Amino acid sequence: MSNKINNWLLFSGVVILAVAPLLFVRGGEFSGADEQAEQAITELQPQYKPWFQPIVELPSGEVESLLFAVQAAGGAGVIGYVIGLYKGRSENKQKRDENTNRHTRIH
Repeated sequence: MSNKINNWLLFSGVVILAVAPLLFVRGGEFSGADEQAEQAITELQPQYKPWFQPIVELPSGEVESLLFAVQAAGGAGVIGYVIGLYKGRSENKQKRDENTNRHTRIH
């Protein structure tokens, strides 16, 4: 199998792993740290008013969790790609240096 197909299969697997809990866990509590912090603040200071309002109001915590998971997976993919790119460049440079050394020894 080619690397391109493997990469797409891995990406698809990550997306499926992120979406599956949302489909199979009914009535689960998917609250994030922001929501928990807001609840704690309003318990301590009921008169507190937030400084900013969200630009987009998401329909549920599950959608928010899904978007966060997709964002994390995308970031991990970019980091993995960059590490692989630099490793490949390093290996190619080593091969070129070896070929250059071998060529200069012969002549």
